[in-house]
This record gives sequence, structure tokens and C-alpha cells, in this order.
Amino acid sequence: MCGIVGYTGPKEAYPIIITGLKRLEYRGYDSTGIALLNGGLKVYKKKGRVAELEATILGKDLHSHTGIGHTRWATHGEPSDINAHPHSSASGKLAMIHNGIIENYAQLKKELSNKGYVFTSETDTEVLLNFIEDIQKNNQCDLEEAVRIALKRVTGAYVILLLDEDNPDTIIAARKGSPLVIGVGKGEHFLGSDASPMLEYTKEVVYVNDYELAIVKPNQLILKNLGNEKLTPFITKLDIELAAIEKGGYDHFMLKEIFEQPSTIHDCLRGRLDATAGTITMSGVENNIEQLKKASRIIIVACGTSWHAGLVAEYVIEELCRIPVEVEYASEFRYRNPIINKGDVIIAISQSGETADTLVAIERAKEHGAIIFGIVNVVGSSIARISNGGAYTHAGPEIGVASTKAFTGQLAVLTMMALKIAKEKGTISDERYSNLLFELEAVPEKVETLLKSADSIKAIAEKYKGAKDALFLGRGYNFPIALEGALKLKEISYIHAEGYPAAEMKHGPIALVDENLPVIFVATKDSYHEKIVSNIQEIKARKGKVIAIITEGDEVIPGLADDVYFVPSADEIIAPMLSCVPLQLLSYYVGVAKGVDVDKPRNLAKSVTVE
Repeated sequence: MCGIVGYTGPKEAYPIIITGLKRLEYRGYDSTGIALLNGGLKVYKKKGRVAELEATILGKDLHSHTGIGHTRWATHGEPSDINAHPHSSASGKLAMIHNGIIENYAQLKKELSNKGYVFTSETDTEVLLNFIEDIQKNNQCDLEEAVRIALKRVTGAYVILLLDEDNPDTIIAARKGSPLVIGVGKGEHFLGSDASPMLEYTKEVVYVNDYELAIVKPNQLILKNLGNEKLTPFITKLDIELAAIEKGGYDHFMLKEIFEQPSTIHDCLRGRLDATAGTITMSGVENNIEQLKKASRIIIVACGTSWHAGLVAEYVIEELCRIPVEVEYASEFRYRNPIINKGDVIIAISQSGETADTLVAIERAKEHGAIIFGIVNVVGSSIARISNGGAYTHAGPEIGVASTKAFTGQLAVLTMMALKIAKEKGTISDERYSNLLFELEAVPEKVETLLKSADSIKAIAEKYKGAKDALFLGRGYNFPIALEGALKLKEISYIHAEGYPAAEMKHGPIALVDENLPVIFVATKDSYHEKIVSNIQEIKARKGKVIAIITEGDEVIPGLADDVYFVPSADEIIAPMLSCVPLQLLSYYVGVAKGVDVDKPRNLAKSVTVE
């Protein structure tokens, strides 16, 4: 959450920072601000989107070669001009931006208030900044040392970037729990929550680790730990093109990312799956195959959409590999006292690889001797680095806040992983294994086919855009897809929606059914098909409006449903990668019809790096 940008070098800082903030706005968009060094410290900030800040400061003297910028997802203090970042210290000589939460800020604020400090905002960030300045003043030390001392007192998560009026070409940065990337150019450095603000300038980056401090000058990058020991920066070469983070002619990033899925799923499978040869090549699995084969259980930890991917994986792994699987919300798993045994396998799923709850959950599990397997989209992310092994989804940058292509990438990776373990264990027949490889290989083409009928989903969306509530139902492998469909509709259209196993609706939710309630059935042909037909009839008997996602050739459900959308035939293990796509489109088109900013829905942020 929150997007941070920094630059120091020979170029004008303001254009780089403002463009970077627009690219990071998916991380939070309650308020935004910049601080520039030019013969003094200039701070401009504004409630609202980056474009509003840009309009407000038009015509001002923005000349500077060093600056920082921030786009906010509010934690402490409501969105306002005053609570926006950057914050200035009491002396006015320091400015700071922050991504994270300082949990003991109230105690620090009380200490500072007793010394006479007065605070203008409600934020924890202003407290931390003045705490740093107070240490600098009382200890007669430089800013770097003051930051180091302060961070040893702080509890919580942070990435901070500081400017000092007395050091006009220097940015001091530190990280714990929230992401920080430093781009290395020729006589210049870029800083960001991810690499998107620096893509057109450099492909060489350094991923800063927890408890590390960076002193960044145009021609120098010094990396240290909090013990003041110098570290050697490890430079990584980016494999992302600028076009990947642009809309490419689509009205919204979300629509672009939905339509990218044939290629992103193909990229996920490419180099790994060879159906003709009958092989799956995944080094992360191969390097840990004995632990995976012998695991007495697998625990999947994730949040949000990634948790739904984990639920699908539970069905797949248990059926194919015959290993018990538990799927946990990372936010709950980290706070209870779970039983973790040495040799347990923990699969952590996260698009960003920075999800705070998931990170802490796997750190705790690792301490107990568990094997950590990470499935993430972002190369170099924290979960990727902490895991014993893992796999990237190769979905490319996902800018829309609601996850789409990352979800299908996760399903593809998890399915390949299950197939490979099952083959090694001997829990799958050669014929079944071969059939599923060909089925999986055909997914990109099938997704491309079903997307050609997107306009029919648009028509359904127009029909139901006025609904106040919606119910999503599915059985077996399609139950997690019903949950995911409900989440998408909530996120993107603000319509209250719930997902349930289809048979469970008789145990309560059926009381909601009337002639105004749309009920969306994920009803592709599988071993539960006759049962879900009965569930549809139960809804129709109560005058509910039925929208059904069904398999091509289904001759029964079209006669019962009010609206249908056909997807290509697929094995029930593979079908979730198809049936989720029309639900993504439905939420998108309903949101657009209601006038919602579907790329930046209210109160949400893409990467949840705070609790």
C-alpha cells in the first residue's frame, strides 16, 4: 500500500516523480504529494489523485534535481491535505514519505509532546519524522545515524525516504516489511515501491532487504544494515518492457489484463509444459521434490484472490497427489498458534510477493522447520527471496487493483505443480496425466475463444447493473470460482455479493431469493452437473434471476436460466481457468455501467503491505 518515488541525478526530478506516482497510483489514491530540494525544501501535497496535485502546482517553480513523491492509502488519519505525505519536521529542514504502519507511534508521540513538539497531522509518519529529528538534535549526530537509532526503537512496517535541506543531493531510505527498489542509472538513482517509475531510464535495480538503510546520491549508492555495517548491493536486470505497464488502447487496465490472459497463461506454461513429450519442468518443484512427495500435509497461506486460488489448489492437490491440504487466511494464520511440524510444506501465494500478513505467516512457519514454497508474480519480491523454492506466474505487471491475469497464472502454476508431484509419487495414471497435460496446454486458446463473446457478458451486465445484491453459487472446483466472482463484483461495482457452495444455499441464503436477486451459477459440466441443475430449479421456483456460466453443448441449463454464457469444454480440474474469466468480465462491465473507476475502486489498494 502507498506508492513511493524518489530521484537524484542530473535530470529534472519533478517530471520523473509525477510520472512515477501515476504509475504507482494503483497502490493508493487518497492523497498525493512531492518534496523537492532546490535552495531549500519545497513540499506540495493535496487530497485526491495525482492529477489533482499536478493541476494545483501548475506554474510553480518545480526546478530540482532531487525529490521524493508519495501516493497514499490512508491508515492513520483520514484523507486530507494535512495528512497527505510528504511530512515536514518541526524545523522544516527534513521531509519524509512513508509506506507502512508505525505501531508504537502513540508512545513516541507522547514522548515528543512532553518535549514541546506540536503535530499538525494525525499520521504516524509525522511522529516518526520528528522522532528522527529529535534524536539528531540531542545526539549531535548526522541524519543517517539518527535514522538508524530511531528505527531500532520503532515497531511496525515501513519504507521511508528522507530529504535533508543540508544535503541537497541525497536521499536516505530504509525498509522493513514494505517493498523498496532502487534503480541504478549513469550518474543517477531512482527509488520506487516497484520498478515501474524507472523502466524507461534503467533496467538495473537493487531490491532492498528488511532492516537495510540506503544512502543514495547521484553517483553513489551505499547500503548498510542497522548495525552500520556496509553491504554489497546486488544488481538485478529487469525483464519488463514499458509497454507492459501502459493501457495499449484499452479503456482500462482491468480490461486489458482480462484480455491478456491467453498470452499470460501461455507465458506461464511456456518452457515448463510439454504435453507431447509428457513433461513438466519446474526447477523450484524439482529442487524440493522429496519434501513435496513426502509431505504429511500442505498448508496454503494467502489473502483475497490468492486465497481463492489456494482453495482450487486444495481440490487439485488432494485429488491428484493424495496429500492433505489446509488453506488458511494468512491474516488469521499468523495470529493463532498453529501446529506446524518439521517437514510440513507451506505454499505462500501472493501476486505482489509483498503481502504483509503472508510474509509474517511464512516467517513464523519457517522458524518451526516448515518448507516454504512461494508462488508470486513479482520477480525479486520478499516472498520470493524468503522461500526455499517456488515458481513465478509470469503474468507481467498487473496494474488494475482487482486481480485477473495473476489469478489464472496462479491456477496454472498450482495445477502444473500438482501434476508434477502426482507423477513423481505415482498417484496418477499415465493416461490421466497425459490427458491433463494436453488439457492444460489448450487453456490459452480456449480463453481466447471465450473472450470473443465478451459483448454478451456486457449485455448481461447492463441488465443487472441496478441490483443491490447478488449470489454466486458453484460446486466442487467451481465453488472457489463462485467466491472469486462474488469478490470481483464487490470490488469493482460495490454491489453486495456472496459466494456459497450451491448446496449450502438451502441452509440460509435461499431466504434472500426473490424476483430481484441475480443468482450466478458457475455450472460447467463436471461430476456435480445433475446436482447443480437441481439447485438452479430451486432458485427458479422462487422467481430468482439465474445467470449461468456453462459448458458449450449444455442443452439443459439454457432452458432454465435467464441468461447464459458458454465456455469451451474442459476437464473439471482445468475448468476454473475458463469459468473465472466471464465473471471477471461481468464485474468489469457492471462497474463501468455504474460509472465506477474500475482500475482504482474506492478504499482499495493493489499491494497490501500493512495489516
